[in-house]
Amino acid sequence: MSMTPRSNRKVSSAKPVKADPYKSFRFLIEWDGKVVAGMSKMKSLKRTTEVVKHRSGGDPSTSLKSPGRTKYEAITLERGVTLDPGFDSWASSVRTYGAALGSDVSLENFRKDLYLEQLNEAGQTVVRYKVHRCWVSEYQALPDLDAGANAVAIQHLKLENEGWERDAAVAEPTKPRRRR
Repeated sequence: MSMTPRSNRKVSSAKPVKADPYKSFRFLIEWDGKVVAGMSKMKSLKRTTEVVKHRSGGDPSTSLKSPGRTKYEAITLERGVTLDPGFDSWASSVRTYGAALGSDVSLENFRKDLYLEQLNEAGQTVVRYKVHRCWVSEYQALPDLDAGANAVAIQHLKLENEGWERDAAVAEPTKPRRRR
């Protein structure tokens, strides 16, 4: 069997072909219609589907496999401590210290949809995911503080979610254009 050399292959000119992967440091996180300030890191989107093993009654020596429940891993967001109160407000909507019994959870703002945008080198959106029904399960407002350290103060927000999906309407841009 012979292989066709790359030089003889036809490439469609309708859509640009990007050979290099996108950089992992070019991204935006958005909720409530606003881009979250100071985002520095996000734990990956990950889902796992359990494997259900079963056997057919007529064939006891072979196991068959079917998909079972799917679970979505929690997402951890990190950012430098800023004046933006977004992390604090959302984390406080789940549980407020010192609130009266029954008023410590805000069911109105308890869950949010989150949007993740992966950007190319020109700052254009090339991949977009919607993460459904997120809520804060863990919050770190300040890190360990050390007067002798040379570091940025980082906040952590751990979000439980009920799944995510890729926005199929987002396509690779045909021309580089800077975001405004």
